[in-house]
Amino acid sequence: MTMFAEEGQAEVVLVGCGAPNRGMGWYHAIQMLEKKCPSASLDYIVEPWFLGPGGEGPGGPEFKEWQEESEKEYGVKFALSLDDLPKPSAPRLALISGRTADNPRLLTESIATGATCIYLEKPGAPTVTELEQMKTEADAAGVEVLMGYNKNVCKYVRKTREFASTVEGSHVTFVSNNAYENTPESLGECFERNAEGMLKNMAIHELALLVSFYDVSVDNIESVVADKEFSSMQTLPGPSGKMYTDFDKIKFTIKTKTGKEVSVQTDRCGGTDSFGMVTKDDEEIFRYYMPDEDDKAHVKELEAMYPTAMPYFFTQDPDYITVKERVAQHTVNGTEAEGVATIGIAVETLKVAEYLTPLLQEQLK
Repeated sequence: MTMFAEEGQAEVVLVGCGAPNRGMGWYHAIQMLEKKCPSASLDYIVEPWFLGPGGEGPGGPEFKEWQEESEKEYGVKFALSLDDLPKPSAPRLALISGRTADNPRLLTESIATGATCIYLEKPGAPTVTELEQMKTEADAAGVEVLMGYNKNVCKYVRKTREFASTVEGSHVTFVSNNAYENTPESLGECFERNAEGMLKNMAIHELALLVSFYDVSVDNIESVVADKEFSSMQTLPGPSGKMYTDFDKIKFTIKTKTGKEVSVQTDRCGGTDSFGMVTKDDEEIFRYYMPDEDDKAHVKELEAMYPTAMPYFFTQDPDYITVKERVAQHTVNGTEAEGVATIGIAVETLKVAEYLTPLLQEQLK
């Protein structure tokens, strides 16, 4: 069997697959190879690390085994670089899921090799300046760049917003948790691997929600107040011995100049669920979880199929499919990718993260 885009499908190039069971790119690949996204045909996987210098190191043999299985079963073609690909034979969608620091170069190469649309994993680039340059470059080439901010299309976000809109004077808090061990070793490793900091990493999804749905922008923020009782900031050594200062948990409330108010709460050691919460007069009146009861059965099925994969892949599985399918449809026929964040939203989100980080750090000193 050979993978190639048929009528009505985008020819997808996955750029940056990562290790089987660990890399976000790998999970994107699994969903497309298993035909979960009908408008997306995964024809090429570009993996510079495991097909290059990382091939003999940790994870290298496992990647090679998965590559051979995928080539045999699906006919998908693997390449070391985008330059190795033939010209597009259908509207080409580049799904860039590499290291954040590599994204500016990978976007340039994707445009040069014929991508007409790009799906860029969050946060898109290490800095606002680089992301703005990427937007300018893509605009000049007439290439649409859409972002993997999957919480923008999440059921729990939609349900929370819908409920809050029916209650006058209500207040929304978006809560996100990770399940790191609450030890200096575990958090130090987390701080080093995610050296861009919590607001540009774990909480970036929530900031994208604020930018997309609550008019939050650097110019429109009137005030930000940290919840000092909940929040915690630590300075810890990473595995390299270098010291990193970051939030291990943070809660804050933003008021905008246009009269909106919304809160975010993130905790590296809080568990695995995310939820939306609505309060009125400081009393909780609504809460909706991800995953909900319907989704929990689906999560169990996926755990059985991929027992060693990252748990968060499964809780967000339907949303990853939704975003990819909408972006693939947009690539093929230009229909609006409803709810999917643009690179413009991503630029503003990153600006907000850079603006808030020192303000919140100062409040917690």
